[in-house]
Amino acid sequence: MYYKKKERLYVSELLEDPAISYPSYYVLSGSMMKNELLQHAIMVLHSYDFEHYQHPNSYEDIFAMFSGGMFPIYKEQYIVGYFGGKMMLLESAGWRAMPCMEDLFKMESWLVC
Repeated sequence: MYYKKKERLYVSELLEDPAISYPSYYVLSGSMMKNELLQHAIMVLHSYDFEHYQHPNSYEDIFAMFSGGMFPIYKEQYIVGYFGGKMMLLESAGWRAMPCMEDLFKMESWLVC
């Protein structure tokens, strides 16, 4: 069976002095490593600079970001992607299925740009 090679994207490669240093890297596929929108979301999250982000008015704002290829931020801690009809959280070890909790439906838990 063939497995796509994953690489580590170190936050220090994107930011010189991150405000949040954990996690220090993310395990991503080659195509995700090149994704500038994902890199921007990682820089925003680790610099804690949410100047251009705001709370969405409805779930439609969140899905508009997904359809535009962008990555909203959940609880000011996680970058969220939408792949194959599933919402996924970006953690250090890679993408993980997002658990469905009550906070997921609160618009104040989300940041969109």
